[in-house]
Amino acid sequence: MINTTDPFAGVREFVEAVRSGSFTGAGMQLGLTGSAVGKSVSRLEARLGTKLLHRTTRRLSLTPEGQRYFDGWAEILSDVRSLEDSVVAQSGRISGRLNIHLPAAFGRRHVLPVLTRLAGEHRSLDLSVNFTERRVNLINDGVDLVVRIGSLADDADLVARRLGRQRLVICASPDYITQFGEPETPADLIEHDGIIGSRREDSPAAWLLRQPDGTSTPHLIRVRHEFSDGDAMLEATLAGAGLSQLPTWLVTGALATGALVPVLESFAGAEMPIHAVWPRSRYLKPAQRALIDTLVKDATRPDSAYWL
Repeated sequence: MINTTDPFAGVREFVEAVRSGSFTGAGMQLGLTGSAVGKSVSRLEARLGTKLLHRTTRRLSLTPEGQRYFDGWAEILSDVRSLEDSVVAQSGRISGRLNIHLPAAFGRRHVLPVLTRLAGEHRSLDLSVNFTERRVNLINDGVDLVVRIGSLADDADLVARRLGRQRLVICASPDYITQFGEPETPADLIEHDGIIGSRREDSPAAWLLRQPDGTSTPHLIRVRHEFSDGDAMLEATLAGAGLSQLPTWLVTGALATGALVPVLESFAGAEMPIHAVWPRSRYLKPAQRALIDTLVKDATRPDSAYWL
């Protein structure tokens, strides 16, 4: 007897539930109710005769069998997507939905205007933009492109295009300096309240300081406040909550008005690269290619934030 069971039945719901972290989130992406997604995944588990997901009221987590199933289908769906992209690429039509992840403050200020302008020029192009400092797995999470600030790890599955770099300066409000004094040497930083952004769990709290020979070295600091958003860091620094190392594209205005003052200026100027990163594929969707080309063009403007 021929097996007429659809091998894709329940798969997209399962993969999207893992990526979204909930049936409700998956339903929003797929245009279904969370209940419908949950029932579809349950039918898939019944068909396979194994449990794929642990369910609690707060979250979903993969079983060992579910992890293998997800990894395999994520790769298969990526291949299917590449096949579809190859067909779309032949048409040259800039359309469809792009899933994009951006660093919060930089993305809102300097990348979002580029995205909305591109979408305005191509009415069939839809955007799904996530502002986050979290490092996502582009392939497993179905992400078309991310903008990343900082060094990149070697990954054969990804392609990166350097857009520019950001320069860093340590600064504080005049009120903070009046109350707590100004650090005169890097060693003094350990005595001050530090404001930092999100960091990986295994990363020490350190700022990059530029040395006389032009190299940049990390220097440990004492952290009092930690924020996941550059704009929040700026607001806290303006409010006198501590010292912060911030990019010049974020603080140029505050420095110009005197709302912030630079400290340890002889150690300022450390740089971090900014890249556009996307999954390696034999075929890029026309929308993906158009976005990459537009970002690269924007980065070459004389007044571009990538070089401030």
